[in-house]
Amino acid sequence: MTGKLIAIVGPTATGKTAVGVKLAHALGGEIVSADSRQVYRHMDVGTAKPGAEERARVRHWLVDVVDPDEPFSLGQYLDLAGAALADIWSRGLPAFLVGGSGQYVWALLEGWQVPRVPPDADLRRRLEGRAAHEGPDALHRELAALEPEAALKIDPRNVRRVVRALEVRYRTGQPLSACRTRTPPACDMLILGLDRPRDDLYGRIDDRVEAMMASGLAAEVEGLLARGYDRRLPAMSGIGYRQVCEHLAGEMGLEEAVARIKTETHRLARMQHNWFRRADPRIHWIDVSRGDPSEDAARVVESGLGMRRVAARGR
Repeated sequence: MTGKLIAIVGPTATGKTAVGVKLAHALGGEIVSADSRQVYRHMDVGTAKPGAEERARVRHWLVDVVDPDEPFSLGQYLDLAGAALADIWSRGLPAFLVGGSGQYVWALLEGWQVPRVPPDADLRRRLEGRAAHEGPDALHRELAALEPEAALKIDPRNVRRVVRALEVRYRTGQPLSACRTRTPPACDMLILGLDRPRDDLYGRIDDRVEAMMASGLAAEVEGLLARGYDRRLPAMSGIGYRQVCEHLAGEMGLEEAVARIKTETHRLARMQHNWFRRADPRIHWIDVSRGDPSEDAARVVESGLGMRRVAARGR
């Protein structure tokens, strides 16, 4: 089964969702999310999940897939995303991969053959206990000794991902590079990258954090805790949720929590620039601070894939 796949990638707060919805609607396609946080139900504000109007206008896949206390792995993502693409293409429609989770994006676009290693709760507890006792850097150094290439791509402070990488290595006995042979999907592919000048991007991030707080991020976190979701869950470790949990536990004031959310989101944007590099010849970059990025994106897609916009629809 072959089809057309248009990826829209780039750092957080560059407007990927808005451009993806406009482009998918104009070209008659559906969106497959590539956001590692939007898979969780009940977590809408802090993940900048597409709203009801956007999801009514264009069908979205891989949003609201699991509850916050359910495990979710890269292997699960690839299985579900592959099934979504097959469904979309079987109906003759183009698919739009939209999101900034670099691991998800490249695993799908490059066709990583990821080992399906079930979670080992005992091993995870031991590794997480070591991280708490010895510090996250100790685990990251261990990963670097075993998997230098993998360690370079994982932030030492992202204990969840470091633990998962070690778990896969210990369970399989093989280096991750040996597990990740690549078989790209058989399709016509085009990758669009959205970006802004750094100062502009940071300003937009700060504005979005303030908007999230005004839209009820603290109340959303309180609701999750009231439902019984433990603050130590991987889903609750995301930027915004972790800091609000710390505020609600009396560990910091609200003003400090908001400042930390902004700082951590700036750092996330820098990490995403490492996943999506300006020098990557596969990516067609669009500066979203100039004009209407959806128009620029449409022109690139129409030229690169020979696609044409469909008539306006009342979806």
